[in-house]
Amino acid sequence: MTERTGTLILAGTPIGRAEDASPRLRAALADAAVIAAEDTRRLRRLTAELGVRPAGRVVSYYDHNERSRAAELIEELRAGRDVLVVTDAGMPGVSDPGYRLVTAAVEAGVPVTALPGPSAVTTALVVSGLPCDRFCFEGFLPRRPAERARALARLADEPRTMVFFEAPHRLPAALTAMVEAFGADRPAAVCRELTKTYEEVRRGPLAELAAWAEPGVKGEITVVVGGASAPEKTADPAELAAAVADLERRGVPRKAAIAEVARRDGLPKRVVYDAVVAARR
Repeated sequence: MTERTGTLILAGTPIGRAEDASPRLRAALADAAVIAAEDTRRLRRLTAELGVRPAGRVVSYYDHNERSRAAELIEELRAGRDVLVVTDAGMPGVSDPGYRLVTAAVEAGVPVTALPGPSAVTTALVVSGLPCDRFCFEGFLPRRPAERARALARLADEPRTMVFFEAPHRLPAALTAMVEAFGADRPAAVCRELTKTYEEVRRGPLAELAAWAEPGVKGEITVVVGGASAPEKTADPAELAAAVADLERRGVPRKAAIAEVARRDGLPKRVVYDAVVAARR
């Protein structure tokens, strides 16, 4: 190994418009000794649109050669050459090649960094109109119906907003399967061609979206689905009234007792108050 190893750089590329590329991405494309691209033709198209001429060697790095190419790229890094990894769109490693190379680089003690860029996951999330404070990314669903149904069944009680990628020709079947797993009324959004000329965001209940998609949909698809609602808490009014009465016997004022029982049981104070009134009647 040379005294200085190269750095593995994961670069986020535009998901639609080339002008979304950052100045750092432009510089990295021009300067990297090696560029590992998911599709070298798309890379050439992107660099042409950006007016960038790569000085380094360009190699293909995609699903079917990811494992074998990783060893070659690690040797480039060991020799002190920086390796820039780019996918067709978005961040390498997020449902795209990159994870295996990062793992190999970490094991080899090679520095790993990233150039932030656009992400279909977070872009779809923020325009969906669904809660963004907590979410989970589930990538592509299994292609086989039975496996897809099992995967969705495991997510039926997931409380966080969920983000999925889906191929356009599989979208109707995927949405129908979500209706079966999550219910017809679960809120969702289908985001198509994000940041591109024909961007479209369809929001509504899953059943409505499944019917809309049935004739066929084109373009890059990201689906955002609302999380499961927490089950409504119920309580026996007689038990609530008895709990308030017990606190009152201990010297707690009625108003404070109602507030305490409501807090303890996770209920609105009005529910406890109504139970007390009903018991007195």
